[in-house]
Amino acid sequence: MKELTDEQLMINLQREKFDDLQHLFDRYQVRLYNYFLKCTLDVEESKDLTQMTFIRVMKYRASFKAGHRFQFWLFQIARNLLKDHFRKLKVYRDQFSPVEHLPEHAEEDTAGLIEQEEKLHQALALLEPDKRELLVMSKFQKMKYEEIAEIRGVSVSAIKVQVHRTIAKLRKIYFEELK
Repeated sequence: MKELTDEQLMINLQREKFDDLQHLFDRYQVRLYNYFLKCTLDVEESKDLTQMTFIRVMKYRASFKAGHRFQFWLFQIARNLLKDHFRKLKVYRDQFSPVEHLPEHAEEDTAGLIEQEEKLHQALALLEPDKRELLVMSKFQKMKYEEIAEIRGVSVSAIKVQVHRTIAKLRKIYFEELK
């Protein structure tokens, strides 16, 4: 049997074939969780936000329009949840959370890499949530600028400028502020 596309599964979900939500969950839950984790830097919040995203997919399934890409619709829901989350917590700058589960006996090369990764996480934590989200989408989720522009409702050139400026800001934090 041919595997159904995300859009076909969503149309089936609109037709009350609720088992198809499991297929969408299986396809996107890790990606959404990683998106939320990189943006919130909190494991439990990321799990909750991932679950709430799929609850909203179910709740607002009728608003999905045939002919649209499911991924954009899904990430718009996720992005709105993230905005609401930060608004509720009134969080504009996060505290750094140390990287968990680091190996206890790392070799010297590995120790240097771990130290650099911790420093990168610290620098990311010091970015504003919307700027961190932009880097998560473009660099960690490997989304194309066109996709990000559609999700954010801005032009591709605006996304390119925002990414460039955010990377410059991250670089400044990494090399100057976190010596």
